[in-house]
Amino acid sequence: MGATEPTVHPSAPRQSAEAPKPGSVRSPVGNLKRRPHAKVLVVGGGINGVGTFRDLALQGVDVALVERGDYCQGASGASSHMIHGGIRYLENGEFRLVRESVVERNRLLRIAPHYVKPLQTTIPIFSTFSGVLAAPLRFLTHKQQGKPKERGAFLIKLGLSLYDSFSRAGGTVPRHRFLDHKRALAELPALRPDVKYTATYFDASVHNPERLTLDVLQDGELAGRTGAAPGQGDTARASNYVSLQSMTSRPNPGTGRGSTVRLRDELTGDEFDFTADVIVNTTGAWVDLTNQAMGSTSSFMGGTKGSHIVLDNPALLEACRGREIFFEHTDGRIVLIYPMGDRVLVGTTDVDADMAEDAVCTDEEISYFFDLIGHVFPAVPVTREQIVYTFSGVRPLPRHDATQPGFVSRDYRIERRGPAAGGTGAVVLSLVGGKWTTFRALAEHLADDVLAVLGKERQVSTAQLPIGGGAGFPADEPGVQQWIKAHMAPGRDADRTAGLLTRYGTRAEAVMEYLDAGEDRPLHSTRELSVRELEFMAANEQVGHLVDVLIRRTSLAFRGLVTGELLNEVAEVLAVPLGWDAAARKAEILHAQDVLKRFHRVETPSLVA
Repeated sequence: MGATEPTVHPSAPRQSAEAPKPGSVRSPVGNLKRRPHAKVLVVGGGINGVGTFRDLALQGVDVALVERGDYCQGASGASSHMIHGGIRYLENGEFRLVRESVVERNRLLRIAPHYVKPLQTTIPIFSTFSGVLAAPLRFLTHKQQGKPKERGAFLIKLGLSLYDSFSRAGGTVPRHRFLDHKRALAELPALRPDVKYTATYFDASVHNPERLTLDVLQDGELAGRTGAAPGQGDTARASNYVSLQSMTSRPNPGTGRGSTVRLRDELTGDEFDFTADVIVNTTGAWVDLTNQAMGSTSSFMGGTKGSHIVLDNPALLEACRGREIFFEHTDGRIVLIYPMGDRVLVGTTDVDADMAEDAVCTDEEISYFFDLIGHVFPAVPVTREQIVYTFSGVRPLPRHDATQPGFVSRDYRIERRGPAAGGTGAVVLSLVGGKWTTFRALAEHLADDVLAVLGKERQVSTAQLPIGGGAGFPADEPGVQQWIKAHMAPGRDADRTAGLLTRYGTRAEAVMEYLDAGEDRPLHSTRELSVRELEFMAANEQVGHLVDVLIRRTSLAFRGLVTGELLNEVAEVLAVPLGWDAAARKAEILHAQDVLKRFHRVETPSLVA
């Protein structure tokens, strides 16, 4: 394709030192209205849509993206926070997917080190040869025959050896190791006493999937600004809270090609027309519904719901000893327990989803999670009062009819619908499937398909290109400490500096420049945020609602740190740049409370009258 490997990552744009003027920051949708055409329109702002947007922008394509909610609000923000090869997919015969996933896992550890970290993973094993006869049947039929047969040490050893073989080229993690009963309990004394072995290997985790998605988006926006010809304006424009309502075959009046879609600004209710030559549907589990809105019936999707809980349980945190516990539960489902800071994430379920209902974690799923904890850590008490957050999402899996959810392929395909022969309408590409770990490779595939439609060649490869704040990120812990020390300033101690590095990667330098350019103060309700940092988010990170800051611009909600005082204080600060009057501010607080309670089981008292 004539691609070249970039050796220098574009530097983060300089941010204005001036605080945003009241109500002045809803510019993304304005950019779409002022120039209501793009060669390519990406619909859907999850990680795969945003990755495709970035890739196309780097090729110099005039591209726009719209997302009906906030970026990474759907399945992309409801994942198990893992970047992994998917060892369990081996028994489904998905060798291509596992190989690609391992390669991409290793790559993300290099190009996104600020968010993607090595994750030591241990599998507790309670038998030696169990499942040997059942495994071939699972492999051949993709169904569970009768009562699940627990996978024993022989099968797990075979799988991990194959898994390791996929990491040999460019591998960045150690090979797996087995321990016998005595050494297993010496390492993890809280495990069930009848554990026979443990197998330990490395995958990776992403503790901030929402911020990684935002970094990928901002890379694309930056490429659109730096690559635009004089007078052309930005060639990569993206806006959240913009939904697609309908599509007609009416072409762009200037080019005579493409189709017209009707877009709606979900924050104001305004609607406007937008034309594009190619439309990329990356709306995940909603792909069929989006196609229906565009006047085309499809039945590609058959998503399954996955739920998780987050626990504040020091005993369980200690039992994990800093590693993920990854194992097969009694129903044959592969589940996980792993620490994230001072919290513990437990998941996940895999049940057919009803797209007419909200995806929420149910009482039955919580009972299932408590049962799986007891399966491996029987002496660790867990109570519902220790749950600080729950979340659920619908995996964008292909339609699977009678296939059991656990056996549905996690690979992806791209469906194309074009205009009739001689027609001038837009080409529509629909993404079916896809997983977090492979988003970069998937985006490259989608972008190449778009480039072929446009008759263009790839100019830039993303394979070695650092993502956002991963550029120049310290390589080890001594380097991190040195970076923190070098960026401390009056009023910004080591903890605050470390927090900014964790949240933004090396893009924290631009944030600090903004913070230092005016009078700032930490919030009364949390030391993790300041007034000017909230203003920075409002001006540069497309904050549409109060809840965006709590769930997706920070991890405050995830860690159970949202209080009534915090709701009121953050709403008060955001009200100035976002132009909220007293009534709007109250509505935002009520909206945040509703979202936190309905979707995440978080009860937050309000101090607003």
